[in-house]
Amino acid sequence: MVKRIFPHPLLSLTLVIVWIVLVNKVTLGNLLLGGFLGIAVPILTSAYWPGRPRLKRPWRTLDYVAVVVWDIIVANVEVAVIVLFKPNAKIRSHWVTIPLDLTSPEAITVLAGTITLTPGTLTALLSADGGSLLVHCLHTDDPEEIRDTIKSRYERRLMEIFQ
Repeated sequence: MVKRIFPHPLLSLTLVIVWIVLVNKVTLGNLLLGGFLGIAVPILTSAYWPGRPRLKRPWRTLDYVAVVVWDIIVANVEVAVIVLFKPNAKIRSHWVTIPLDLTSPEAITVLAGTITLTPGTLTALLSADGGSLLVHCLHTDDPEEIRDTIKSRYERRLMEIFQ
């Protein structure tokens, strides 16, 4: 019974919190509407969730988030230096193919999103077989180093979390 009302309890809680943050006012009406959305949206979308991803080591997500936040800060500084202080410098952008050891669609999605969130890199394509990502790098002298960095810093950690 509870599983039918709350098929995805974490999503329900997240929707209520996001709703309250968006309206920026905690009132009974806003809590009721947020609660309604928190119940209705997961029920209406449950057909699109055939299976939930299983996290083998969920506590490792804290390590992953810390690494990603640090890399985003460093990449912001690097891109700002290129744009602000080296406007006439020759930018050496490259397309890099990242072969994937990940098999979980959720883990691949997190990896692609992480790469895109990091300034200076963009995930452009997932191969049809799901075995590699095509990544555009704004400026690098060594595309293989970019590939190795992504695999060691992100993919390895995601494999510990998801597989």
